[in-house]
Amino acid sequence: MGNRISSIGVKLYILGISLLGLFVYFFHLTVSFFSLSDWVLIYVLTASVLIVNRFLIYLPPKGNSISMDSSIYLACLFVFNLHITLLVLGIFSFIYALYKRSIELWKHLFNFSMYCLMIISAHYVFHLSGGTVGTINITNIFPYIISLFVYFLVNILVLSCYFIISSQRLFNGVLNFGLLKEVGMTYCITLILSLVLLFLLQEAKYFGVFLFTILITFLSIAFRKLLYLYQEKANQVNRDHLTGLYNHGFFKETLKEQFSDCKLLKQPLTLAFLDLDDFKKYNDRNGHLQGDRLLAFFGKLLQQAVEGTNFTVARYGGEEFAILMPNTVKEDAYAFLNRLRKEVNDTYFEGVEHIPYRCLSFSCGIAEMEKDMHESDELIHRADQALYYAKAQGKNNVQLYDKHNMCLDEIKFKQDLEALEQQVKFFLSKDVYTYRHSKRVFKYALEFGSRLDELTDHERQTLILGALIHDIGKIEVPRDILNKRGKLEKHEWEIIKKHVTWGREIVAAEKRFDELLPLVELHHERYDGKGYPYGLKGEEIPKLARILCIIDSFDAMTTERPYQPTKTFDEALEEIERCAGTQFDPVYAAKFVAFVRKHYLPLAEMEQLN
Repeated sequence: MGNRISSIGVKLYILGISLLGLFVYFFHLTVSFFSLSDWVLIYVLTASVLIVNRFLIYLPPKGNSISMDSSIYLACLFVFNLHITLLVLGIFSFIYALYKRSIELWKHLFNFSMYCLMIISAHYVFHLSGGTVGTINITNIFPYIISLFVYFLVNILVLSCYFIISSQRLFNGVLNFGLLKEVGMTYCITLILSLVLLFLLQEAKYFGVFLFTILITFLSIAFRKLLYLYQEKANQVNRDHLTGLYNHGFFKETLKEQFSDCKLLKQPLTLAFLDLDDFKKYNDRNGHLQGDRLLAFFGKLLQQAVEGTNFTVARYGGEEFAILMPNTVKEDAYAFLNRLRKEVNDTYFEGVEHIPYRCLSFSCGIAEMEKDMHESDELIHRADQALYYAKAQGKNNVQLYDKHNMCLDEIKFKQDLEALEQQVKFFLSKDVYTYRHSKRVFKYALEFGSRLDELTDHERQTLILGALIHDIGKIEVPRDILNKRGKLEKHEWEIIKKHVTWGREIVAAEKRFDELLPLVELHHERYDGKGYPYGLKGEEIPKLARILCIIDSFDAMTTERPYQPTKTFDEALEEIERCAGTQFDPVYAAKFVAFVRKHYLPLAEMEQLN
């Protein structure tokens, strides 16, 4: 339903901009007074716009391209008049639409209308700021700069509104500061080139347009060559020399970008890890050179399998490969990879008849990004778990990540608990209050988590371990700040807030604790988005971090310290109820309040009586 409303909103917006653009175009356009020389100039300028749109300037690192047609429109605006500029735009748009018939008509119309609004806005601002058409006065450059700024601003606003409506939220990709800075630099170049053309038109109309067009053409060729050399060098750095696939480093960077984009746009993203079965046995029997040939052969099979898709395939390390699948749900990924697995089984490679399955095979684990994921490493960890589960099931199979099947065994859980307990004991010599707080939060998480039926065993264990280690970053906080009596200064509070980042760095040192990272880093995020370190909001905060936030806050309010007021259990529960929906997740806040009232309040009341 939401997608349908969004689609209708986009269509209405496109229609509105198109009609507005057409209206202002024909309202301002006048052609009756044009002389023959004016028409010749119009056709020459139109030809120049067509040529510069053919020879785009490509910029590394991603091959983004910019067209210098705006320089021509602005120069026309500054030297001639609005009518000539609009007529050049209209003739170019008509010819371009005929030439690019593969592009849908509404896109041509929307683009034309957007340019109309940009040009006409710049025209009025140029006049209002004291600019005079046909007179070059570089000493008074303000009208030129403010006109360009408005031209740029209208462009950004029209596109931003489109993305806001299409995704039903603010499109951060458009309003991102880094992107604005990059686009702003492009428009500065546009202004400079428009001023260059302005001088050329003033001195020699037709020859000036010719020189400008030649300049842009040569710039396009030069930048295209630069981009080619850049990409050639980048490919050498980003490719695995043995298989020709992308390497580990490039894949991790791509995953981060895709994760961020898909999370922002609420699109599915699926990651698959593939591991060649019994590769060590194949290597031992056939030698490392033949093993390398097998890796190269398998890499070629994967590359062929993803041709025609937007999937990214990489050699992740050793005999392990990864496929990143944007806009793909896990069920579709499963069907694709299971089909590939059967095709690989039927593909012969010399020597595979001597390994257990007597054919080429791989194990595969698949994980799909979920809304409560905070970082791409969580997706990697889940896909990795699913892969190990696939290998545990006898290899040569594909497994989807399922939290019910991926639970930790009790022995591993106890080992992890002991390892984390040793880390927390460092607080005994530095800040005994933090040590005791960590142990109490651990106890609450253990008892409260066991009563949350919606949590799997694995999630309960993760919550318990995360609760124990959640404040480990405070080891890095100076002792005098940790033990300060009284209110912290602003700079001291900023240091305290860094403990979540420092904690993440400490825990990340051991890969086996990757699943604890969101709890360590995000337990001070607030449900209303006013927490730290990232200001995440609602379900953007992982579920277990939302639960830990409540437990942590409850114990902090009820902790006895000689230099701060302590709330009773009743008072702390009232505070949690009051802050449900702002600081705390309202669902888990209500469950925690009910849990404490049932299991802890009777004991607290008995202690008070005694």
